[in-house]
Amino acid sequence: MLIELRIEHADLDSVIDQAASQAPLDELMIRRLKKRRLALRDRIAHLEASLRPSEPA
Repeated sequence: MLIELRIEHADLDSVIDQAASQAPLDELMIRRLKKRRLALRDRIAHLEASLRPSEPA
């Protein structure tokens, strides 16, 4: 699950970079993609935090 989210996040990075380099810019699409990427980053961080032990061994 975590790997799939990281791959999707990287894919969104590529799509955003590509969309930002094209003219004319579709600001709404770029904004939506960035919002989706941020949500993925938050999910990844949440999953990583849940996988870490709460106290040292």
